[in-house]
Amino acid sequence: MPVHTYEPINRYQVTQAEWSKDAVIYQVNVRQFSQAGTFNAVTQRLSDLHSLGVSILWLMPVHPIGELHRKGTLGSPYAVKDYLAINPEFGDEADFQALVDKAHILGMKVILDWVPNHSAWDNQLVEQHPDWYAKDYKGDFRPSPWWDWSDIIEFDYNNSALREYMINAMCYWVNQFDIDGFRCDVAGYVPNDFWQQAREALDAIKPVFMLAEWENRDLHERAFNMSYAWSWNETMHDIAMGRASVDRLRKYYSWNERAWPQSAYRMTFVSNHDKNAWDGTQREQFGDCLEAAIVLSVLGEGMPLIHNGQEAGETKRLAFFERDPIKWQPHPIGDLYSKLIRLKKRLPALWNGQYGARMIQVPNNKSDQVFSFVRMQATCKVFIVLNLSKECVTARFEEQLFPGKYFELASESIEELQAGSEIALNPWDYRIYFSAAIPKM
Repeated sequence: MPVHTYEPINRYQVTQAEWSKDAVIYQVNVRQFSQAGTFNAVTQRLSDLHSLGVSILWLMPVHPIGELHRKGTLGSPYAVKDYLAINPEFGDEADFQALVDKAHILGMKVILDWVPNHSAWDNQLVEQHPDWYAKDYKGDFRPSPWWDWSDIIEFDYNNSALREYMINAMCYWVNQFDIDGFRCDVAGYVPNDFWQQAREALDAIKPVFMLAEWENRDLHERAFNMSYAWSWNETMHDIAMGRASVDRLRKYYSWNERAWPQSAYRMTFVSNHDKNAWDGTQREQFGDCLEAAIVLSVLGEGMPLIHNGQEAGETKRLAFFERDPIKWQPHPIGDLYSKLIRLKKRLPALWNGQYGARMIQVPNNKSDQVFSFVRMQATCKVFIVLNLSKECVTARFEEQLFPGKYFELASESIEELQAGSEIALNPWDYRIYFSAAIPKM
């Protein structure tokens, strides 16, 4: 008879680099980032992003944009006309290389937005390799079914030659410009085995960081470092709009802890280019809950994303197919992000994935309104309390996990909490307590 050992099998083989332990990711829409809308203008502001605490620079697609069936005046950057070229709207190869080099000097990684699921109608591949594309019931090229994506047509990943081309194109950007990885558009629309093939080829050049625009734990087995926490965003938005209870957030974190590998980074965000363009600014999306949502996105489990312009108050929905530069200005949201990121990087309990500590719920007597938890590692303990309601509440805590002497971030005061302590909170208010050595924030 065969001998069965029943040892556990770890299917998740992607390892997280030490540099990513406290990383924060920042999305750049080159077209809207500055009045000039160029790579050089982004390069000029990299020191500001470094000071904010940014570790990973995610550049939206930098390729030429298709003209056939183009939407708007300038088209969508996700309608790629040439995977091996640079959009002259942004500059040239030397300008792009200068951006990457400056980011590396500052210790930041650069990842490119990659669009593998579809191309523009006038991509040269349409004429050269029509068999690489999916067809509809009439035998015609098709956009993605059910979506209003009329400016693109889908690839067919059953074709091995397409896979080879796409992987070689990705490798080109790593070899030629020394970029550090990719954010992969609608990653779940492309077979997972392709991503595993791509990861193997890319890692043979240099270790890369891969972000999936998708929410599926299987993508983390052999391909992706991080995936979107869409469920987190949707849950927080519904709570902010009064459409969901705080218990739904507890269900998200239970799912995140029990059903996902701890090695998988989840990207937590209150805004990105899709949310901003189609659903509203961060304030439109979250109202008075915005600051509390930002606190949880940065200090809870997950790697926080900042969409360009959030730190300036994100004053408008950026036009997607036209020039619409961000209005840069000092803003309290930028100050909040800066303070939270400094704290995240200083305290190992707040680091990403297996480098940081799990969130442990701290029960309170207002659980239908107040979300509270600790993250602790060695001598460092962080206790976070958020009032996720429009009511004033006073929450009492009995759990033995939280008592201690803390520094409270907002008030910059020392407080001692013990069993039975009560905390008064205004609507959408929060407290951030930590027990490590008191830092200069």
